Amino acid sequence: MNPELEALIAERTKDLSEANRKLKDSEAKLRAFLESASQGILAVDLRGRIALVNAQIEEMFGYSREELLNQRLDVLIPERFRHSHERYRESYFERPKSRPMGLGMDLAGVRKDGTEFPIEISLSYTGEGDDMLALAFMTDITDRKRLEEQLLETAKLESLGVLAGGIAHDFNNLLVGVMGNASLALDALPPELPRLRPMLEGVVTASERAADLVRQLLAYSGKGRFIIQPVDISGLIRETVGLIKASVPKNVELDLDLRETANIDADPSQMQQLIMNLIINGAEAISEGAGGTVRVRTCVREVAEVDGGPPGQNVEIVVEDNGSGMDEATRVRMFDPFFTTKFTGRGLGLAAVKGIVRGHKGVIHVESEPGKGTRFTVLLPVSQSGPASTEPSRSGARPASGTVLVVDDESLVRLSARMALERYGYRVLLAENGSRGVEIFKQFAGDIVAVVLDLTMPVMGGEETLRGLREIRPDVRVILSSGYNEVQAISRFQGQGLDGFLQKPYTATRLVEVVQATASACAAATEGIPGPG
Repeated sequence: MNPELEALIAERTKDLSEANRKLKDSEAKLRAFLESASQGILAVDLRGRIALVNAQIEEMFGYSREELLNQRLDVLIPERFRHSHERYRESYFERPKSRPMGLGMDLAGVRKDGTEFPIEISLSYTGEGDDMLALAFMTDITDRKRLEEQLLETAKLESLGVLAGGIAHDFNNLLVGVMGNASLALDALPPELPRLRPMLEGVVTASERAADLVRQLLAYSGKGRFIIQPVDISGLIRETVGLIKASVPKNVELDLDLRETANIDADPSQMQQLIMNLIINGAEAISEGAGGTVRVRTCVREVAEVDGGPPGQNVEIVVEDNGSGMDEATRVRMFDPFFTTKFTGRGLGLAAVKGIVRGHKGVIHVESEPGKGTRFTVLLPVSQSGPASTEPSRSGARPASGTVLVVDDESLVRLSARMALERYGYRVLLAENGSRGVEIFKQFAGDIVAVVLDLTMPVMGGEETLRGLREIRPDVRVILSSGYNEVQAISRFQGQGLDGFLQKPYTATRLVEVVQATASACAAATEGIPGPG
């Protein structure tokens, strides 16, 4: 053979070997890239068959590589999207370019076990003509969707909290006037007009029910705590069941398994509302024609962080029924305010339950299936406090004297307070805002035995007004009044020495009792100071 030809063949063979080596190196690098990629990557041909998958696709969808190669892509797409996806794929191969898929749409994949999950897809392509492949880069966005839902829920709760707080302030101001005047009229009702008493009592009762509705809105917003103290939840459940037995249909049996539990730090009235709502909800889930059972169980349980509850010792409350259960659509919306499956009702029961649990730093889990009943599990952290303190007994309203300054921006509240306090012998000064209140106090500081101060006012709010009053007379006795709850309101006055709190709405008698208690403390303190001499 010609030596030159032999040399040329040897050189070409060497070049071919080098090219093969480089091709193998490129394939190895591409394979390493595909297998180490954080995204799932697959390639699809013109017929919609899978030509390439990486390890992330196997993990994401639960199939092995061998199960997916040469299969139609439909196997990874929920059935309801397959037809539209086929049209989209044909359109893409006609005008291929790098772009996101389904921009603005919720895309979903389906795993081998049939479960669906949200995905995000971007597209690219390689090759030309009949050899073209569409490359799909997929990301499982389940965690992101969950976080978005949590952020949306948080934002919704914050906005509803602002709304509930505004309603509490304005609506409770109106109720102060209604309840105050009605209770005054009851107190002053002459014996010869007995037929008016039930009417006035009806006004007071309706006002109290309206105040309860506001408290439920506050509970949903997670801002409904009022008086926190150690609570024996098993004992409270026994008391509550005794109160609501008449409201439970006769075909429903209440089964209690209340073990000895540790105390929780809670507001008893809020806990009572939670228990009532859960039991009544369970009872109403049982159809009238069939018998059923609502079981209530309590125990102490050690909770790890992974369990989704407050870590450490928790009191567990379980309320379960064997009623109709809930489908997925109902479970998703059951805690929404004003959502109800009943013909009548406000739809605030379960919404308030969730708010109460959240407000007490607890969690609530729900398990339910149509026809198999529902189980609510509430976890609340065990109290770190001692036994509950006893509230001092009140002697009731009695004749008194002295000057009281009422500072409130709502005229109905000011006038109602004046009538109530004057009826019991007080001289009353009124101010429509904090600035005016400070001016009046400056003139009559030596005569004023107590100041009833609204929290939220224009011109000058409660905090600034209190500072102004203290500058004039440091020992002034101040009672904070607000439609917000006590914990939330007083927390803004830490270290400023408030002498009392009036939760709006209040009756005339309650107003006078608090003022008298505060004024008496003022007088006792004054008597203890030695006079000049």
